[in-house]
Amino acid sequence: MTFPDIAAGPSPRSGRLATLAVMVLLEAALVVSWSAGFVGVRFAIDHAPIFLILLWRSLVSGLLLLPFALTIGPAIRWQDFAFQVLFGILAMAGYLAGFAMAISLGVPTGLVALITDMLPLVVALLSWPILNQALTLRQWIGSLIGLAGVLIASGVSLDLGNVPLWAYGLPMLGTLSLALAILLQRRLKAGTMPVHQSLCIQCLSAAAIFSVFAWNEGGVLPVLDTSFIGGILWLVFLATFGAWSLYYLALRKSTPARVTAILYLSPPVTMIWSWLMFGEHLSWAMAGGLAVSLVGIVIVARAQAPQHA
Repeated sequence: MTFPDIAAGPSPRSGRLATLAVMVLLEAALVVSWSAGFVGVRFAIDHAPIFLILLWRSLVSGLLLLPFALTIGPAIRWQDFAFQVLFGILAMAGYLAGFAMAISLGVPTGLVALITDMLPLVVALLSWPILNQALTLRQWIGSLIGLAGVLIASGVSLDLGNVPLWAYGLPMLGTLSLALAILLQRRLKAGTMPVHQSLCIQCLSAAAIFSVFAWNEGGVLPVLDTSFIGGILWLVFLATFGAWSLYYLALRKSTPARVTAILYLSPPVTMIWSWLMFGEHLSWAMAGGLAVSLVGIVIVARAQAPQHA
């Protein structure tokens, strides 16, 4: 190699390949951390009541963020604080309680991840009454296809164990609560707030709600057990801080459509993870239903893309 070759430095192609590799690793970490929330809850329910787990996940997350929320960023206005409390009740307490209770009652973890991943469909359906945005034909078709996929995937699960039928509606109620929070945020035109401040307020608001239910379950004191403590740390650092940080980092480096599409990989990852760790059942019906649902979700997401342009 001659001196001019060395001075030229790395080629543009190698730079693009390096950027692509970093993006792929980032997206893979996002999918794993997003799935970790479902797996972490499935692990922790063997060691403590479900609302005690949700209480300490939210409380520890909020308290760790509190010093940064108070010292870094603009002063928090009371109006913005009230909005974030509302979003915390809906987007965090409602959403987490819905899917966590379903898992605790025995609904397969991967199926729960699939149902909650139908968020774009639920947002599209609720946009009609809340934002007065009528669904397009493609959105209706995508919604029906997504629903059909969930019915296919859940059909085989209804025969597994003694899970009450109504438990399968809990993750949908959680997703409905999260979608309502998203749409209310748009309708109310809530002021923007740095992520660490809004996440802190939402975590502490959810913790207040969970403390009431945890008290009714038997108490609010943590279980002094390494498995419980490890599960809470898993949920705080990997499923809360890790997932949200990687999510916003991915949004900065890519498009919302691509990031949303990447998150559609979380249900199959969760299914495989739950099978390996907990021996949860896998079947061709669940795989087929997952594939059908992903087709419907992609149709809805693409139909929504022009609205955000």
